[in-house]
Amino acid sequence: MTHKVFIDGAAGTTGLEIAQRLEGRSEFTLITLDDAQRKDTAARREALNEADVAILCLPDDAAREAVELIDPAGGTRVIDASSAHRTADGWCYGFPELVGSERVADARRVSNPGCYPTGFLALVAPLVRAELLPSDWPYTVNAVSGYSGGGKALIERFENEGAPAFRSYGYDLSHKHLPEMKAHAGLDHPVLFAPSVVAAYRGMIVEVPLHLGAMANDPHSDELREALAAFYKGSAVVSVSRDPAPAELLLEPRAEPTDAMELFVFGNEGGWNARLVARLDNLGKGASGAAVQNLNLLCGLPETSGLILPAA
Repeated sequence: MTHKVFIDGAAGTTGLEIAQRLEGRSEFTLITLDDAQRKDTAARREALNEADVAILCLPDDAAREAVELIDPAGGTRVIDASSAHRTADGWCYGFPELVGSERVADARRVSNPGCYPTGFLALVAPLVRAELLPSDWPYTVNAVSGYSGGGKALIERFENEGAPAFRSYGYDLSHKHLPEMKAHAGLDHPVLFAPSVVAAYRGMIVEVPLHLGAMANDPHSDELREALAAFYKGSAVVSVSRDPAPAELLLEPRAEPTDAMELFVFGNEGGWNARLVARLDNLGKGASGAAVQNLNLLCGLPETSGLILPAA
């Protein structure tokens, strides 16, 4: 069976990478619009309602408008890569490792996770569920991303002469990723989020520092590592490092794409201080790769088909 897919916003960074991952896959037929039709409401409405699955790679307001163009009585299912519906009623949060592949497969409306929340939630959500970490802790997140996550304007800024080496932002403490981090980790308080961008095209490191000795249940860093390893056992996408801690974690300026995510738990000698770290591709598991993973599930296909993953 061939599934018809329409990428609304196909000219953007995320849309382009999704299309690349679908190239040569006979299971899909892409519905495309030419440059003149991409902003034509009637043409988009027709394409959205013709598709078996519509993937929205749009700003938040435009994504909401696109959903309104879809006939609710029709057969179109939706994957929204924006942050418009990540905590909305009636939408499935598209993180199969956390919510369950079956739930994603059965959904009609799937909201792709944000790139930073993907790393944070992969680390924290399973440990809160297991009651190894408290839900009422004041969590902080320090994260650095490649500049491709900022779209065409930030890409141009970083690739022009005089580009910055480092950009820190979010100083109003109201980043759009905060609601989904709190909601999907099951936390009592919003996290304190410190995002930044470096002069690397792609890649991301998300870190959650923890003073475990100040927690009432006094968890040990080894417990956290073993719990994460058990939670993701058998996953082809998410891996937990159980080897001796590397001396450093790197982002390369021109790294190759990947849809995998690596998790690390670093602890001090007593195990009462820990740094939880996720390393992923902001355009892979943080965006386009996650969308393709969810698309596979919606279409009843093997979950990792077409993903860029390390050899088994």
